[in-house]
Amino acid sequence: MTDSPAYLVFDIESVADAQLISKVHFAGKVPPENAIREYRDELLKRTNGDSDFIPYTFQIPVSVVIGKVSDKYELLDIVAIDEPQYRSHEICAKFWRGWKKYKQPTLVSFNGRGFDIPMLELAAFRYGIPIPDWFAANSKTFEQPRNRFNMKSHIDLFDILTNFGAARFNGGLNLAANLLGKPGKMNMQGFMVQDIYDGNPDDRSEALKQINDYCRCDVLDTYFVFLRTMMLTGNLPLGEEHNLVQKTKDWISSQTEKFPVYSQYLEHWGDWQNPWKTPEEF
Repeated sequence: MTDSPAYLVFDIESVADAQLISKVHFAGKVPPENAIREYRDELLKRTNGDSDFIPYTFQIPVSVVIGKVSDKYELLDIVAIDEPQYRSHEICAKFWRGWKKYKQPTLVSFNGRGFDIPMLELAAFRYGIPIPDWFAANSKTFEQPRNRFNMKSHIDLFDILTNFGAARFNGGLNLAANLLGKPGKMNMQGFMVQDIYDGNPDDRSEALKQINDYCRCDVLDTYFVFLRTMMLTGNLPLGEEHNLVQKTKDWISSQTEKFPVYSQYLEHWGDWQNPWKTPEEF
């Protein structure tokens, strides 16, 4: 578990900043204690009941979970940043410092270019955290880590599966995981995070733990989708992917006492329905 990772598979969960919404979106006309609810109601009306998800610009991260992965695609460990405090400024700082400390491993996400990375960049802006290596302003544009097509710095699985936005991917990570027999969304989904966080404003420790447990499972799903995508692009033989999935399942089993949410993940586990006689056949 001490090996230096070549990839950081990550996911983020966030909640709305009530004071910012009150001041900016409502120009102070709605008090902070009512701002989130009123904004969500407004969004529901605007989308005909489709979504009340508040834009990331009005949110702060409360969970970033990272799966450390070797250059041979083996899962080394999964960590929740700034556990158990889950302080937004520390989460942001430790994410960017960790990326630099590990010598800039490739980030791996599902739609991270559309949400996770902008969120973490804006959090760095908010909290005064310099990230010059990420911006690499003096490098050639195509070499900068932020460049959308620079997959050495960031592999967005959503971008690969949609040909960089040329196609829709209805179902998201949940669908991609289920195609592989993995749990996908279980008892919680992203749109529920805000309500869970707001459920007990006097003591949010249990809510933050629940949110981070959910994020851990999303990272596992993302990791399995990453393995299949590496197979798809010719970087990983199908038989080796099969071996890594089994090895990871054994690792998850070994962690259930420390992280009970992994027991739930295994209860929903399914194996990929292999149409070939052996994983090596194709």
